[in-house]
Amino acid sequence: MKKFQSGFVSILVGGFLSTSLWATPMGSSARGVIPSDVQQIISVDYRALKESDTAMALKQQVLPPSLKEFEGALKGIGIDPQKDVDQLTFASYRKGKEGLKVVGVAQGSFSTKTVLRKIRLAKIKPGKYHDSDVYSMSGGMVMTFLDDNTLLFGDSSALHGALDARDGYVSTLDSNPQVADMIGSVDSGTVWSVLDQQGTQNMLLSALGDAGKLADFDSVKKHVLGSRYSMNFDKGVNFDLDVITGDSVTAMTLSGLVKAGVLYRKMTATPVEKAALEGVAVNSDSSDLQMHFKADDKQFQSLIHSDLFAAVSK
Repeated sequence: MKKFQSGFVSILVGGFLSTSLWATPMGSSARGVIPSDVQQIISVDYRALKESDTAMALKQQVLPPSLKEFEGALKGIGIDPQKDVDQLTFASYRKGKEGLKVVGVAQGSFSTKTVLRKIRLAKIKPGKYHDSDVYSMSGGMVMTFLDDNTLLFGDSSALHGALDARDGYVSTLDSNPQVADMIGSVDSGTVWSVLDQQGTQNMLLSALGDAGKLADFDSVKKHVLGSRYSMNFDKGVNFDLDVITGDSVTAMTLSGLVKAGVLYRKMTATPVEKAALEGVAVNSDSSDLQMHFKADDKQFQSLIHSDLFAAVSK
């Protein structure tokens, strides 16, 4: 999963371009396999996604290779993401010297028995990790069932780390209040994500572009604690991003820097891009930086097909 792309407009679309996708509140099975040293969680509500032509156009335009691989692996074991998956959640977490790991959790209406029957017909025998049966998938991934309707998958090392969390060998998401406490404010979105302190600092530096080179950013970035966003597609596109800081002064300073980023970007923007930037509202509320972006379906679909959108989605 990529970090947010460079350029200010990418902060608007980066959530689904770079981290990749959409969702509703996580089930307990999904939450229980996320280790405490989590960098980012992204969740996708596939049911709501199918209700919006704009959301589907966005998905087709920016579908990253990592998601294609995940969807392909699911199809390989008899699960059609478009029909059988209700929610897809991704979590990236740090695993010591092994670096950043990513696991996916698929929840839906698929049948465990049907999937296991297909796996057995393919003569795929399970391995064991703790008490879990672990099966090979395409693309070098492995999978295991967390319950009858929840599937955990990823590469072997990533999946093992997630099962270590579930089985009590390492601490889980709930022992990381900095990230866990941000979830409740966004998890009703069609697309939502939370990002930890280090990830948020990197995202802001990249997204601010030239404005991020100002001395003020170096002085405030250490007070940035995390971020969260949600995206909904009813009545156009609504994107809301909150950056959590340690105090109101930091939030106000950061708000000024983001506004400067908008001005920098407008100087070289095309008419379509300028129209998108006009839909951006930036302010600070207590210790939070708040950014809101709104566009109607026609306007947003024009932005999807712009050169800028193509550039930031690579």
